[in-house]
Amino acid sequence: MTLSALLSVFRRRPWRLVLLGLVTVLVWCAHYDRWSWAAWQLPTDYEGDAPEVLAEIRAASEGAIGPLQPKVVDRLGAPFGAHWNGYPTPEKPLLGLLGGLARRFGVFAAANFGMVLAQVLAALSFFGVARWLRCRWEWAFAGALLFAFSYHTFHRGLAHFFVAISWTVPLGVLAAGLVARSRRLGWGRPTAWFCLATAAVLGAGNPYNLFFWLQLMGWALLFQWVGGKRRENLAIGLAAMAVAVATFFLANIEYWIHVQEPEALPLVTRNYAGTEMYALKPMEMLIPPIFHRWDAVAFLGQRYVRWSIWRGEVFFPYLGLVGIAGLLLLLAGAVRRLLQGRRVPGAAMSVGWLVVYATVGGITNLVALMMEVQVFRATNRVAIFVSAIVLLYLMRRLSGWTAAWPAGWRLGLAAGLGGFGLLDQIPRAVPAADRAEIAARVASDLDLGRRMEAALGPHALVFQLPVMGFPEVVPPGKLSDYELFRPYLTTETLRFSYGAAKFRARSRWQRDLENVPPATLVKRLESYGFAAIHLNRKGYEDRADQLLRELAGLGYEKRIEGARGHQVVIPLRPVPLPKWPLGRSLTFGQGWHPRAPDGVRWANDDAVISYHNPYPVPLPVELKLVLEGIDRRRVTLAWEEKVVRTFEIGRGERTPVQLDRFELQPGVNHFYLTSDRAAVRLGSGRYQLRTFGLRESGIRAVGAPPRRSDPAQ
Repeated sequence: MTLSALLSVFRRRPWRLVLLGLVTVLVWCAHYDRWSWAAWQLPTDYEGDAPEVLAEIRAASEGAIGPLQPKVVDRLGAPFGAHWNGYPTPEKPLLGLLGGLARRFGVFAAANFGMVLAQVLAALSFFGVARWLRCRWEWAFAGALLFAFSYHTFHRGLAHFFVAISWTVPLGVLAAGLVARSRRLGWGRPTAWFCLATAAVLGAGNPYNLFFWLQLMGWALLFQWVGGKRRENLAIGLAAMAVAVATFFLANIEYWIHVQEPEALPLVTRNYAGTEMYALKPMEMLIPPIFHRWDAVAFLGQRYVRWSIWRGEVFFPYLGLVGIAGLLLLLAGAVRRLLQGRRVPGAAMSVGWLVVYATVGGITNLVALMMEVQVFRATNRVAIFVSAIVLLYLMRRLSGWTAAWPAGWRLGLAAGLGGFGLLDQIPRAVPAADRAEIAARVASDLDLGRRMEAALGPHALVFQLPVMGFPEVVPPGKLSDYELFRPYLTTETLRFSYGAAKFRARSRWQRDLENVPPATLVKRLESYGFAAIHLNRKGYEDRADQLLRELAGLGYEKRIEGARGHQVVIPLRPVPLPKWPLGRSLTFGQGWHPRAPDGVRWANDDAVISYHNPYPVPLPVELKLVLEGIDRRRVTLAWEEKVVRTFEIGRGERTPVQLDRFELQPGVNHFYLTSDRAAVRLGSGRYQLRTFGLRESGIRAVGAPPRRSDPAQ
């Protein structure tokens, strides 16, 4: 079936697409109990990573996230705004759509629509590819539902929303297959445009899907080069890969051209251990989850959890019983062909490569260890490609086996297999008590947000405690990561301190306030123009009772409390003409070990420290450093590209360096410490590679800094 013929089939029978979309929506609504508009105003999840996804939708609704623009969320990271350019955001076109819906219907309804849309697009994509591969429509329909509600996709939910978007996967599988074997691929044909368009949407989407697809396309090109040698296939495949890579860089261009502190530590770090923890464990494709609706089947997952130790994203690779049957059928067919000396099916070779690459101890770990490519650590996510390939293979075989059957029998078997597969793959429904808990949290947050805005006024600055960086930090106490986003989600104009990027000089001033006495805390915050402290008691061992008592003793007795008792807002008395916050410490960038044994922060190479001058004029400061040597060497201190001082340090010697009344330019200023000798390895353990150490560092402004002209800025 050609692409144009497929489109004509869709035009003649559009009711099949409509029915598929409708069934997908109904299954989703049934699982999450979203049968009323009030229910659609509640998120499906409200903890863990879910608030971060909701915050991105909220930021998109405010115009802060979009293609080809810097990512600066004005209402977060107050008073400077949250600069997220170093934090890549996939699926920006979809995020823009959800942001528009959030402006009209609210962020929670927009998130629900996004989840439904992800399922519907996955179903329609699979259906179209299956029909192109000559599957009968009833089997394409059943396979589409099974793919859309695969455990990898569906159970990730809102917390892993961007990972759960899988509609590009069947398209990518088909594009790679066309390049590998199709004789109908040519520049003047629609199939070429299909391959290029698929490459573009993969490049703009989830990087993991792009990464695995590039591997499949690479093997398709190799197959064509060795066997077919069709020049047009090779050219179109290479062009598709180029389009995908170019689209990826264009979609994430802010990471390279808008980043303001390129010498800072990365916001998201990965290591080799993660490539083992989150690599694919092939048996997990066969192990049902502990959340399975059938207890007899869930027992296997429970046993796996009890007996296994090294677990990452456990159960997400589960293929479902129908998918497992398809995998075994594909494996049996490949073995039979191999024994007969015939060519192994392309589906089997594709699955074989993906499993060999992604499996723990496989090629992914070799690449991570030898080439230090650790960014794609969660190779268990390759399961969605395995699921697509296996289900397409199975539906094609079932279409052939039942071709001569009466239509009613085919429809009945396809419906029965699809229904059985859905019951197996879709986990148990969220308990009513959990849904009620989410509803209570949202209601409490909305009420608190309304009272905060009424009491503090529009655009007021709110400092959030405990101080937490963004993203991916270990939260204190019983606080969950990203929980501090909740007041941002339920207010319209208030500006919050949380959300500022971690490891950045721009947000260093927040860390300087972590452990100061309450009197110092409120005095500085009021001088910075903050109108309130938002305190989440879950982040404190004593539920912040002592801090609240001390604030009350200072005259800050008024409180705005959330109905759940976790969130407390203490109004402050900001000065009329506030000043910008100045950090009282330097920020460590690239080149430093993360820990400071014996009070010394050791560098493993040339190293960077930075400081943020928020004022539009130069800021005079005093800078003091005390360096410690690992051996005799010469170290140079440079500010930006200007050498400031060169000095000798020796083993165990402490060398003070002081700059009096040194003027820092507006924005982030960088100091570079470079050595004339390579690093020395002291032992085989971690953090043993050293060049020099920093025992003391300090910086302070000389004289009174200017005031801000507009407190609302």
